[in-house]
Amino acid sequence: MYSLQIENLTKRYRHDVVVDDLSFTVQPGRVTGFLGPNGAGKSTTMKILLDLASASRGRATFGPTRYRDLDDPTRTVGVVLEPNAFHPGRSGRNHLRILADGAGIDPARIEQVLEMAGIAYAADRRVGAYSLGMRQRLGIAAALLGDPPVLVLDEPGNGLDPQGIRWLRDLLRARAAAGGLVFVSSHLLAEVEHLADEVVVISHGRLVATGSLSTLRKAGVSVHTPEPRPLTRILTDAGAAVHAAPGGRLVVRGLPIAEIGDRACAAGIALHELAPEAGSLEELFLDWTDADKPAGAPAAAAKAPNEPQTEVVPL
Repeated sequence: MYSLQIENLTKRYRHDVVVDDLSFTVQPGRVTGFLGPNGAGKSTTMKILLDLASASRGRATFGPTRYRDLDDPTRTVGVVLEPNAFHPGRSGRNHLRILADGAGIDPARIEQVLEMAGIAYAADRRVGAYSLGMRQRLGIAAALLGDPPVLVLDEPGNGLDPQGIRWLRDLLRARAAAGGLVFVSSHLLAEVEHLADEVVVISHGRLVATGSLSTLRKAGVSVHTPEPRPLTRILTDAGAAVHAAPGGRLVVRGLPIAEIGDRACAAGIALHELAPEAGSLEELFLDWTDADKPAGAPAAAAKAPNEPQTEVVPL
């Protein structure tokens, strides 16, 4: 099975650094979400990975091998990158026939992927008459044509209705459960929360968080104290991020729960509650990416109260 390796990847366009010394690994058997705000460098990273752009420094490989050096790329990596990469006058079936012919894939596979994607009924319609959701399904069918062990998908849920989102989720989780590698870039945080086992989060081209989603979501600490202001100052000075929550609670990230208790005790501050706190992926994402904004950039919209501690990668 293949892993996906990003090693010290940097991409510069003249004086702009789009990807900045980025390193992470994606393993098979898991669905990994690739997250970041607009302009974070996600699409550039994926294009370098697929040899559609060149890196200024570093490597992006499948195992030890660059995409262009794979023996059979179509049967190794299935890709959804451009939602409109179709000739509008060509039928869905003929689009897949051209891809299959070029890759030496048995034509019988075309009917299989049309059925898998739920668009067999529209296979002979012109793609120009397809809805956005149908074009997304056709793109996913094309990615599955070679039955590859690796899927690299950029915003595959765009345009899908709720039934389509459920179909996509079931498909990708089944591929991962069978040992495949699934790497998905998406802005649909609620869906990533249902889908992903791991997340990789970048902002301004740099890695800001990575790891198991279940672990990251549980990494906050809820603190209830009659002296929130002095405790906030103490914990902030120690490097923690502290946010006010309803009911007079504080939610702290960046310090272990034992250290929070020890620092409160040393300062003579009473604690009425000290407990792990879970938060949503949206809350975590806003916290990670807002903390990495350059000086003078506007803050993110107001966050929900649960602002958990996370395993943030030091920069």
